[in-house]
Amino acid sequence: MAGSTHSVTNQVPPLVGYDVFSADRALAAAVERHLEPELREEVLGELSALGRTSGSAQVQEWGAQANENPPRLRTHDRYGHRVDEVEFHPAWHRLLGKGVSAGMTAAWGRPAGHLRRAAAFVVWTQVEAGNGCPLSMTHAAVPALRAEADLAAEWEPRLTSMVYDRELRPAHLKAGALFGMGMTEKQGGSDVRANTTSARPLAEDGAYELTGHKWFCSAPMSDGFLVLAQAPEGLTCFLVPRVLPDGTRNVFLIQRLKDKLGNRSNASAEVEFDGTWARRVGEEGRGVRTIIEMVAATRLDCVLGSAGLMRQAVAQAVHHCAYREAFGGKLVDKPLMRNVLADLALESEAATTLALRLAAAYDDGGEQERALLRIAVPAAKYWVTKRCPAVAVEAAECLGGNGYVEESGMPRLVRESPLNSIWEGAGNVQALDVLRALQREPGALDAYLREVGQARGADHRLDGAIKNLLTELADLEGVEGRARRLAERLALVLQGSLLVRFAPPQVADAFCAARLGGDGGAVFGTLPHTLDLASVVERARPVS
Repeated sequence: MAGSTHSVTNQVPPLVGYDVFSADRALAAAVERHLEPELREEVLGELSALGRTSGSAQVQEWGAQANENPPRLRTHDRYGHRVDEVEFHPAWHRLLGKGVSAGMTAAWGRPAGHLRRAAAFVVWTQVEAGNGCPLSMTHAAVPALRAEADLAAEWEPRLTSMVYDRELRPAHLKAGALFGMGMTEKQGGSDVRANTTSARPLAEDGAYELTGHKWFCSAPMSDGFLVLAQAPEGLTCFLVPRVLPDGTRNVFLIQRLKDKLGNRSNASAEVEFDGTWARRVGEEGRGVRTIIEMVAATRLDCVLGSAGLMRQAVAQAVHHCAYREAFGGKLVDKPLMRNVLADLALESEAATTLALRLAAAYDDGGEQERALLRIAVPAAKYWVTKRCPAVAVEAAECLGGNGYVEESGMPRLVRESPLNSIWEGAGNVQALDVLRALQREPGALDAYLREVGQARGADHRLDGAIKNLLTELADLEGVEGRARRLAERLALVLQGSLLVRFAPPQVADAFCAARLGGDGGAVFGTLPHTLDLASVVERARPVS
């Protein structure tokens, strides 16, 4: 029983029971912008339904449970037989089942499939980011498998299914399947050409036997994995099924699960191959070329995931400040706090707008859009994922001491926030990939300049930033040493162009002033005080 002195006042109600999609004005506007009119009712209704599910108390609780009860490795059964299974909390399976049934692995065969999936991914990340890994790997495996027509015909219907089947059994007996990936090894990391896992051809055409290890294997309880190994003709891509067609387990020895900073609901493992059966995907010696489409798709998911994390962090911060009172009024009405919230909201909207533009480019599929993706995806992956930790930490600070307490959910966002920058190629890898696109694919820069040029003349600060970028691109002296600076400028100019064209004037004005015009500081909350910051904050408020 509470004591007579224990009276709870000035505490903020939980942000729950709302439509996560519709309450995100930047996300909803981006979806509508890129949709064909005849699809609008269907897609918006679908995403709003997912938004209501994501904002429900029950599903939010599942996310907390999955995070608090990380997976456990069981290497042997009670009789001493090797089983190499990973056990998950029931909440994990509920979340993953919802993600699959919502179409987050079904983009490749649906109208506006990538756009609607991207929006769903942003929404679903805000519940619990860990289950995004198997959803992302499964989605991204499809273009890589298309390098072998027979494998694509066999596996694609399973991977794009909207049925979640958690049982480990032969894939041909399942209504839906999930994929993982294993590329890096302990001696090489991102330098996959240093891989030592060997692949010995077998008598069966396209079949091999793998021997070696993977230092990071994502989603080890999946039905299949794309891995890289050294075949006689060089580094090659392979499909490793978890269970063989006759029902026996493939040799897939899980040595341990990683004890990670965040992403704790998801399993990442070290695995050993010892006579492991595999099918070749693509030509021998062309492994990187084969798997690069999968890598590109997962990199876009890193952008989407970071956009989702930023949005949830900003939503929580604005929600808190709209209710919390201090120094004689609501925090949201205090000029300095309003500046911080508006600055955070700008970062979130810019990330979301850019991410959805890239997803729409996948749906278009034209040569111009493919060229744009070649340079814009690594630039966006570099910049947006780098901004995510700063946003998460500043948003947690908006809650004060409450934001440092686990029950608020903010520490989980903070721990998760660096992941997408590290996964699928860290910052330097992305910056160097931008350079490769500039140097080897002239069409990529042309497509980029055409895109940003659509906003030319609308804002003098954007025009100046484009001019400065062209000057940097004209000087290739020591370009590798300034690759990060170049990737940053490419991303910022593209974000500015999109916001000038599509965002409300007050959002575009503030972004161009602070990010392109030099009228902003090194931390959040340093926007020019003359801007319409109240409108920027109100747009970010999670009210639907």
